[in-house]
Order: sequence, then C-alpha cells, then structure tokens
Amino acid sequence: MENTDNTANLTLLGNKNTKYAFEYDPEILETFENKHKDNDYFVKFNCPEFTSLCPITGQPDFATIYINYIPDIKMIESKSLKLYLFSFRNHGDFHEDCVNIIMKDIIKKADPKYIEVWGKFLPRGGISIDPYCNYGRKDTKWEDFAYERLKNHDMYPEKVDNR
Repeated sequence: MENTDNTANLTLLGNKNTKYAFEYDPEILETFENKHKDNDYFVKFNCPEFTSLCPITGQPDFATIYINYIPDIKMIESKSLKLYLFSFRNHGDFHEDCVNIIMKDIIKKADPKYIEVWGKFLPRGGISIDPYCNYGRKDTKWEDFAYERLKNHDMYPEKVDNR
C-alpha cells in the first residue's frame, strides 16, 4: 500500500529501538507535511521535563518548555521533538540561549509562519528565569503578529506558588 500521508520519511515514530542522544543534536528533529496548509492554526507543545546544564557550574537546570507555532508546509513530529529536547540533557547553555536555540532549530527545520518558545525554569539560588522568544516570517502579517505577541506575551502572568 502506498503511503499518501507523507510520513514515510519519519524514522523515529513507532521505532521500538529508540536511541537517546546525550549531546545536543538538532538533526534529530523530523517533519511531515501539513495536510491543512489552507488553514492558519496553532500547534502547541508543552514539555515539562526539559533539562540542560548551567554552562558555568555544570548544575542541572529544569524547565517546562512551551512551543507554539503556526505551521506552513511542514510540521514537527512530536517524538522527534521529545528526543531533540532530551539531547539538551548534557548541553551547557544559559536559559535564554536554550529557548532561542530551540526556536531557531525549528525554524530551520520546519519554516513555520510563526513560532514562540517560552521556558519556565525552576529556581536556583532563589531566582527563576522565564525567557520568551518568538519569530514571525519576515515581510508577512506574521512579522507584525510576532511583535504584538512579544509586546503582550506576559500581560496576564500565572500565579506562581510552587517555585
């Protein structure tokens, strides 16, 4: 039977011999065709078990990473995203760098119309850091959309009582 849903190039989904990369590897990300290119819609990923390392002390940093994007032609396959995020486990970078790297890797791989990545890191030393970055495709309505979202991204912050 011919595969008509353009998922034949996915190597991780359904693979029972999953290998976990312990070093940062953007090549893990896989995409598939967006069947609804005529619609603008958000795809949201909530990744509550993100870990990376402080580049100075080597101590682990823990976060929930929120990724929201509006796809165009390609979509990010979720298992590959999970493995990609796992590859940060032994990667040393500041919180702000991690969210920007994630965003840029997804842009490179899937070329979304719009994307935002928000890291909500657990505190160390009494301070939590919650970097937010976004991107809207240049010279389109999504560039203006990105600016407005960035301006207003934290207008209604959640009550934080558990960190």
